[in-house]
Amino acid sequence: MRMVCASSSSSILTNTTMTTRTALTITNPIPNSLPVHHHIYHVKRKPLQSCKHFQRQSFKSNISSQLLSMERKNHRQFSSQNENAVVLEEADNNNNEVEEVISQSTLIWRAIKLPIYSVALVPLTVGSAAAYLQAGLFSVRRYFVLLSSSVLIITWLNLSNDVYDFDTGADKNKKESVVNIVGSRTGTLIAAYALLALGFMGLTWAYVEAGDIRTIYLLTCSIMLGYIYQCPPFRLSYRGLGEPLCFAAFGPFATTAFYLMHNSQSVIQCLPINGTILSASLLVGLTTTLILFCSHFHQVDEDKAVMKMSPLVRIGTKAGSHLVKVAILTLYTLLFAFGISKLLPISCIVSCALTLPVAKLVVSYVEENYSDKSKIFMAKYFCVRLHAMFGAALSVGLVMAKSYYMQRPILP
Repeated sequence: MRMVCASSSSSILTNTTMTTRTALTITNPIPNSLPVHHHIYHVKRKPLQSCKHFQRQSFKSNISSQLLSMERKNHRQFSSQNENAVVLEEADNNNNEVEEVISQSTLIWRAIKLPIYSVALVPLTVGSAAAYLQAGLFSVRRYFVLLSSSVLIITWLNLSNDVYDFDTGADKNKKESVVNIVGSRTGTLIAAYALLALGFMGLTWAYVEAGDIRTIYLLTCSIMLGYIYQCPPFRLSYRGLGEPLCFAAFGPFATTAFYLMHNSQSVIQCLPINGTILSASLLVGLTTTLILFCSHFHQVDEDKAVMKMSPLVRIGTKAGSHLVKVAILTLYTLLFAFGISKLLPISCIVSCALTLPVAKLVVSYVEENYSDKSKIFMAKYFCVRLHAMFGAALSVGLVMAKSYYMQRPILP
């Protein structure tokens, strides 16, 4: 009977993988008075209790291990988050450094303001096209001398504007300011007036070639308007008069002067100041003024801090975005009105109408981003694009109309 119990117990304990504890149980003497099945039950019971005990211990150990693993996992996540925070902070610092490096690489481009020099090209080109339409006069050499002189004078305008805005604190945080880049206010100012002198010498040479005293008067008035716009003691731009001065300087004065610059001493009849050149100069002045107006959107707070009462400081950026739309509508309304009244050729109306998509882009961009400084900064470059394309289209229209007006001038 002991052998039966031993064999039975061995088979049961083998299945439950509790060999050691079962062996100790079997070695104990079993009373002879107990039935066989009790012996078997007793032998079965001990391993089952051991299995349950083992399962409970395993369950507890599993729970403990799971809790420990979860705690370790949470600790790793917390540490990882801290490390990520540190990494992100370091990345932000690195990004700021990279941004500064990138901005440094683009500061010269922004300081040069190359697209802005279209304000020197467009009045000259439109005035030259009007002179060609009126009398078939065009001097290539004079055109490029005037273009070079105009670029020099616009450079004086930009440099002196940076100097005097630096003095008032308006450009304190303006990284693309030439004074902040160069680090010398005096050197920048000397360079500015040296360029003005060179530019005026070129204008004087062209005036002598043309032999028309009206040209030097008009260009001198244009330069003086640029001076009182920004230079002390006037600084009329701080009183909100920059846009009217810009309109007069680049529109009626400069465009008309460049038109007269193509006059010739060998021709008895001088170029008349008629409705065609005046209408064209008004349109050029309007597109130029739009560039200046939109250049203030991103610096309203800085202008307000130094009491530079630009129109956008007075009316706000939201109202300013509506004013841009009104200015665009006025531009094309005047264009069609001048065409209907025959002050401008029909070819000018057709060619300038092709710039309507660009005008629509300017309006939509300003209306959508007038409150976002990082984006509205680009508004002035969209206006430069419109200014250049509109001026080119107007010039092409004037030249195309020459074939229809070969023998007679445009009526004033």
